[in-house]
Amino acid sequence: MKLVINDTFHKELPVDPIQENYVRQVPNACMSYVNPTVCKEPKIIHTSDEMLENLGLQKEDTQSQGFLHVFSGNEIYPGTRPYAMCYGGHQFGSWAGQLGDGRAINLFEVNHNNKQWAVQLKGAGKTPYSRTADGLAVLRSSVREYLCSEAMYHLDVPTTRALSLVLSGDKVLRDVLYNGNPAYENGAIVCRVAPSFIRFGNFQILTARKELDNLKKLADYTITHFYPHLGAVNETAYINFIKEVAERTMQMIINWERVGFVHGVMNTDNMSILGLTIDYGPYGWLEDYNPGWTPNTTDAEQARYAYGKQGYIALWNIYQLANAIVPLIKDTKRLEDVLKKIQDDYHSDRQTMMLSKLGLNEQTENAEAIIEDLEQLLYDSEMDMTLFFRNLSSFDGIASDAYISALEELSYSQTFDTYRKNWTAWFTTYSHSLRKHQVENKMQQMNAVNPKYVLRNYMAQLAIDAANEGDYSVIDELYLLLKEPYSEQPGKQKWFAKRPDWAKNKIGSSQLSCSS
Repeated sequence: MKLVINDTFHKELPVDPIQENYVRQVPNACMSYVNPTVCKEPKIIHTSDEMLENLGLQKEDTQSQGFLHVFSGNEIYPGTRPYAMCYGGHQFGSWAGQLGDGRAINLFEVNHNNKQWAVQLKGAGKTPYSRTADGLAVLRSSVREYLCSEAMYHLDVPTTRALSLVLSGDKVLRDVLYNGNPAYENGAIVCRVAPSFIRFGNFQILTARKELDNLKKLADYTITHFYPHLGAVNETAYINFIKEVAERTMQMIINWERVGFVHGVMNTDNMSILGLTIDYGPYGWLEDYNPGWTPNTTDAEQARYAYGKQGYIALWNIYQLANAIVPLIKDTKRLEDVLKKIQDDYHSDRQTMMLSKLGLNEQTENAEAIIEDLEQLLYDSEMDMTLFFRNLSSFDGIASDAYISALEELSYSQTFDTYRKNWTAWFTTYSHSLRKHQVENKMQQMNAVNPKYVLRNYMAQLAIDAANEGDYSVIDELYLLLKEPYSEQPGKQKWFAKRPDWAKNKIGSSQLSCSS
């Protein structure tokens, strides 16, 4: 196994001078050197063929002891120095101070085909940022992250990627429901990959500590390596940097909304500086359409990170990033104007996205009313979002009684009949709009933005249950299925169905905790 190492982050930014690995506050540094914890009996249970290729590796490399040892954390790749990043963040709206990579350890950076990749292990042991935790991860959460990050990529949603899923051979104690009943679970490690894992919180902690020299170093590093087109590093570049981060972030959110994804923990330390979906914890996909739904049990009462609030929370998070960068900017009026435009653009871009899901063009009359009425009906009649929009592409323009009756099969509601007249009225309006504003190749265009297959929580749970019994075939089946989420895949029709009744309240198949 041979990799082209091109480390930049730990070579160009301040490093914690303390070498010992114990939990502490880490001032005046962007990272701390730390080696992964050696695991008992590692075993590779899945690898991503695409990410192997992206890193310049071959499938046969995965059979080597070197691959197993490096990507389980049991050996350090020659000439590299693993480290954990220091960052802070707002958690559920409150400043939490120093957070950092509590269970993630960055191994190295790889350059292949002129693309830079940071390679990181999640669940590889304690770091100075682990606080009261053990730095480990369980198979349950690792399967979810491994499958979802790769699934999101193929849904055309910006995301971190996953290279490998390793069973550690250790048992990890977790209280999955936070109810005082911890139990031992199988430990696991995900190797995740991205151009960079820098987060909003990396900047926030430096500003909070008034480490403005380090703030400038981090901003200059990020622009130089990931936004080089912004040119010379100066005040204009800093403002344009915020602008581009904001634009990427809001486009990511619109893609989340397009496919019905709910992140569940949109804290500022979980926001990528590259506009990537990062940190797959208690995520979920809308089944019955509910803008107020969150998959996170910790957030159940407040629902701060519910599906319908994600755009507003992303804007709030962007403002926190802007506040962190402000010490480098004198002309704050320019920055305020940029942020105001980002907010305005989000609403118009979201409408454009919704029209694309409906097969309508941007000249559609009364577009806002059509979308709002539809979303209300979807909510009232508890319609399965994925099934509804995928089936909509075959609508022939006639809102017959039979068509409306068929909608009931896509609904979780026990009172669907209550909404028949409203559905008929909406489809009548929609038919009129299609006659005037239908896009070319409607079915093809709609099926390109409305996925047939998404990683519903119950599907992931089936893979987890099987994996805990030593059967990894469901992981592989879902991995292959989700590589082509917009294709019909006739033999996979069992996955194009409503959530089964047994999954509604089953642990892991509806809401989840942050426990991993």
